[in-house]
Amino acid sequence: MNNQIVHSIFIRIPYADVDKMGIVYNGNYLRYFEQGRTELMRNFGLPYSEVESRGYILPLVEAHINWKGSARYDDLIEIQTSFDPRSVNSKIRFDYHLFSNEREIATGFTVHTFVRADKFVPVRPPKFFLEWIKENC
Repeated sequence: MNNQIVHSIFIRIPYADVDKMGIVYNGNYLRYFEQGRTELMRNFGLPYSEVESRGYILPLVEAHINWKGSARYDDLIEIQTSFDPRSVNSKIRFDYHLFSNEREIATGFTVHTFVRADKFVPVRPPKFFLEWIKENC
């Protein structure tokens, strides 16, 4: 099992994401984290929609962002998302690095817990998720 699985995507900043100062509004970084996390899972064969169709959700329980720079309208940014499969227990942590013009503009992480959608109670990772980790990591 590898230490980390890593995936990168590139997105172009739309005008709607910038504030009056012309830079990306700080709240949008959590959306970028979500895009990175969703595409990482899809790229490794487990789209989030499949997790939901099997009766589970992964609500956010903790988030942290460290801004190091800024992005502006029409910038092409890289969202690099990773997680350490060895650390998965009842929670899963994803780490993020965002780059604009090869300059790191933000880092952060989100922590999610596994929840049964029908009862909205936290649970240990389901068997299919642990098998997905074993097959892809």
